[in-house]
Amino acid sequence: MTAEQSRPAPAFPTIRTVEIEQPLAWLRRGWGDLLSCPFASLFYGICFVGGGALMVLALGGAPEYIAAVTSGFLIGGPFFAIGLYEISRRREKGQPCSLGPTLMAWKGNAGNLGIFTAILLVIFLVWARASMVVFALFYSGEMPTMSGFLRHVVSTDHLGFLAAYFAVGGLFALIAFAISLIAIPLMLDRGHDAITAAIASVRALFMNPAPMFVWAGLIALLGGLGLVTFLAGMVLIGPVLGHATWHAYRDLVE
Repeated sequence: MTAEQSRPAPAFPTIRTVEIEQPLAWLRRGWGDLLSCPFASLFYGICFVGGGALMVLALGGAPEYIAAVTSGFLIGGPFFAIGLYEISRRREKGQPCSLGPTLMAWKGNAGNLGIFTAILLVIFLVWARASMVVFALFYSGEMPTMSGFLRHVVSTDHLGFLAAYFAVGGLFALIAFAISLIAIPLMLDRGHDAITAAIASVRALFMNPAPMFVWAGLIALLGGLGLVTFLAGMVLIGPVLGHATWHAYRDLVE
């Protein structure tokens, strides 16, 4: 038996309650991490922009896939922010926040991180398929262009379609947010398995509904700002949200 096999499994994490204004403190700390480690943090911000640009090029011309494009940041973000979590963790410990060590942070719990990433990928694929089904069932007329779709979003046309579209998208967003709230920082920091980390995330959500509603709103608002700036804003917003998620994990897990 190897040393890793004989190591006792970590205890189930104890979840704490936080105040409703705590998400604002997480953003402030995330901004502080960005200012303290600008080179490494902005590297990941550029990666967010590059990844988003590839998704838009691949899917953005098809309005029926717009949910997949916008959800890519929500679903893929927690995994691609592993390096940002590691920067925040190293800063907590007083270690240098150089880029190199953060690139391999995932290797410490690669198996469980891989399982969790596969779960997020399945959600992403189902969400994309559900988007097409909603178009097929509720959208009348020819498939719109991207500009046509955006015009319908801000108008009163196709209200039934818009209600169904955002209801389905909201459901998948809630699922992704609930299971990934603190899951990856928990696996990175304490070596928990993917299922335990997902359950702990869901428990954190249900124990802190009001603060998590605020946190989800802030993520949606800042993510939206990143998208309406043609992804340029994600250079700063992505790292700040990644660092802030680490501080959310620290406050939510005892």
